[in-house]
Amino acid sequence: MHTDTDACLRAVRSRDARFDGWFVTGVRSTGIYCRPSCPATPPKARNITFLPTAAAAQSAGFRACKRCRPDASPGSPEWNVRADLVGRAMRLIGDGVVDRDGVTGLAQRLRYSVRQIERAVQAELGAGPLAIARAGRAQSARILIETTTLPLAQVAHASGFGSIRAFNEAVQEVFAMTPSQLRAAKTARGRSGTSPERDPSPWQRLSLRLPFRAPFHPDNVFGHLAATGVPGVEEWRDGRYRRTLDLPGGPCIVELSPTPDHVRADLALTDLSDLTVAVSRCRWLLDLDCDPEAVDAALAEDPQLAPLVRRTPGRRVPRTVDSREMAIRLVLGQQVSTKAARTHAGRLAATFGAHVDDPGGGLTRLFPGPEALLTAGDESFAMPVTRRETIRSLCRVLSQGSLDTSAGADREEARRVLGDVPGIGPWTVESYAMRALGDPDAFPGTDLGVRIAARALGIEDKPRVIESASARWRPWRSYAVQHLWATGDHEANKLPEEDIS
Repeated sequence: MHTDTDACLRAVRSRDARFDGWFVTGVRSTGIYCRPSCPATPPKARNITFLPTAAAAQSAGFRACKRCRPDASPGSPEWNVRADLVGRAMRLIGDGVVDRDGVTGLAQRLRYSVRQIERAVQAELGAGPLAIARAGRAQSARILIETTTLPLAQVAHASGFGSIRAFNEAVQEVFAMTPSQLRAAKTARGRSGTSPERDPSPWQRLSLRLPFRAPFHPDNVFGHLAATGVPGVEEWRDGRYRRTLDLPGGPCIVELSPTPDHVRADLALTDLSDLTVAVSRCRWLLDLDCDPEAVDAALAEDPQLAPLVRRTPGRRVPRTVDSREMAIRLVLGQQVSTKAARTHAGRLAATFGAHVDDPGGGLTRLFPGPEALLTAGDESFAMPVTRRETIRSLCRVLSQGSLDTSAGADREEARRVLGDVPGIGPWTVESYAMRALGDPDAFPGTDLGVRIAARALGIEDKPRVIESASARWRPWRSYAVQHLWATGDHEANKLPEEDIS
């Protein structure tokens, strides 16, 4: 996008928020970079340079605009869609791999050399993996500086910086203000931070806004998460979706609630250094970096699907915060009702999941990992023998690491490995690709809801016919599935009206 100067100029002059996150605008005369929708008067074209990411702008010596906060714009939808090396690398960087394991760890996950990774990312994004990760740390630091009263030394640690000096230099370079000045400026505007609340358990609480590109239709994504929620692990309470997460620093409880212009996220963290990872996984869960106008425009070209798209534009794909969990839950849900799948998963979580203390809520467990389920006896699986053995085979594959469940997984390789597990067929593989791998073109054509909706559209209920008809919806078939599912009256298609736990 950033190489198409004319298109970028049109977006900047019209202050088009749809392009926030696609590129940033560097203004050479001021040394500032902005998001396309910045409310300031657009600069002269000769003074503008367009860059692909905030990290590239920072590496080029630009500092973030204080009015539009370009570092806080939605992420580029390109990284969720692309399955190539750079797209996979960006998803892993967003999930905190570089912060935890360095570029060497990133290269090991992707099975490329460090030099190849750095060269590919630098060539396309104008900044290397370390610079991109550093930009993410700076954003986390700003959130903590402005929304809490934590001592700045703790902020430096929590946002992933290895030293106070590196923290101070990064904040000064990116925001043209020292950490103390950033906090003072926010206090002067009447928005002083609050100390993370501490319960008898070790939670540290933060609230933040998760931006998205409009339109955003929250009913199906929140409705699906609530309707399929595992008791003790997930719940819908007081108009919020709540669940536990197992993060590198320890357990986390997240509460997500939709508003007209953002999703509110209330986080209870064991370790504040997990902030970046928690935010990344919440955004992935709700598909917040999607470009809905591009998706809807493509799907609306099909006369059969167009009325559904016009009725509810901006549908997202409900995903997952843990790919291993999703794989297990999909097998538990094979050929049974949503209620039965919830019951099976809830029993396993209650027996094998680690305990979590949730004062004032109904969350009690982390979802158990495959290693824990491998110790379960036959009595723990109230299901046919064949499916029980499928669960065990899957857990062995997951515990051995044969199936790459990271954010940077090769989608086709993951499909192949998962499909080789005895008892796992196309529905499970494509559902996993859609919800865990984030493949925008995954298509579980044998799904009952898809088949019923296809019949209603006049498509013959035969797998080959439905698969052939779905070619018109490429490369956005995962989103077409959301519109097809919505033609039914299942509870997953609407926001709950009462608490579900």
